[in-house]
Amino acid sequence: MARSKKTARKIGILTAGGDCPGINAAIRAVGKTAIAEYGMEIYGISSGFLGLIDKDYSILEENQLSGILTFGGTILGTSREKPYKKDNSGAGKSDKPKLIKKHYHDMGLDGLVCIGGNGTMRTAALLSEEGLNVIGLPKTIDNDVWGTDITFGFDSAVWIATDAIDRLHTTANSHKRIMVIELMGHHAGWLSLYSGIAGGGDIILIPEIPFKEEVVAKHLLNRAKNKKPYSIVVVAEGISKPKGISAAHFVSQSIQKYTGLETRETILGYIQRGGSPSPMDRILATRYGAYAVELIAENRFGQMVASQKGNITSVPLSDAGNKLKTIPSDFSLIEKARKMGISFGDK
Repeated sequence: MARSKKTARKIGILTAGGDCPGINAAIRAVGKTAIAEYGMEIYGISSGFLGLIDKDYSILEENQLSGILTFGGTILGTSREKPYKKDNSGAGKSDKPKLIKKHYHDMGLDGLVCIGGNGTMRTAALLSEEGLNVIGLPKTIDNDVWGTDITFGFDSAVWIATDAIDRLHTTANSHKRIMVIELMGHHAGWLSLYSGIAGGGDIILIPEIPFKEEVVAKHLLNRAKNKKPYSIVVVAEGISKPKGISAAHFVSQSIQKYTGLETRETILGYIQRGGSPSPMDRILATRYGAYAVELIAENRFGQMVASQKGNITSVPLSDAGNKLKTIPSDFSLIEKARKMGISFGDK
């Protein structure tokens, strides 16, 4: 689009929810494209939606965006503030959305880019319904945002989790143990599935496939009988389990109870979300950020940037904010894994 077709001049950008690799690459892409190509002003909003509530922001100059491509985390800071959540009395919606709208207009913003996961997209969709010009950018290591094939942050997390599983193989083999590793994923098992296969997991337990403790135990005993001295069990944190206990501990206890085999557990935790983004996440975040500015320049608001079959496109925020992308039962990678002898604990 030619510079003469500039439409939006002042753009706010915020990052909300959990951090993940690639956020700074997206901020950089939005800012550099907006400034260099369209002459827009960029307002960096601090700490997610909390920054809009508190009117905490600063103008981002192009030189501030240089050198951040490889950084993990977010230079803007983040929070899990949910402005549409009921207040502490349970009386209903708080006044925070009104403050956000007021400060949006006080700042003279022509558009707002919200970088985040499912919760962020839901809030972005609600703000869009109230008349704000909003664009969403999907990021999360869980890869569970509806409407896009992949979110940035996911590839980096797969690399980190796979490396951890690789390292567990050596300890498991040396001590002839079963090693249980718990990965993130409350409702979707994308990270456990991909890193479990990439890391040579023998059993992969994910929220989408209900498992039976006896089936897990039988698979492990069969491996032991077949002279396979150790096993790796990859577990998503969101599997069905009793409250107050971690997925790794529950599965580890179950295995020892039903098999008597020596078992150890590892919870990878926040390590999965930290550090420098992978090359693929840098590229994806850059493509998303640049495309977001194109949407703004064309006055196409109320959209979330998405990747579908390798192409960068967009979907309505109203759709993306109200759905969760879980692994379908007929997902081809699951069937391929089963054919290689990987168990999902269900049969």
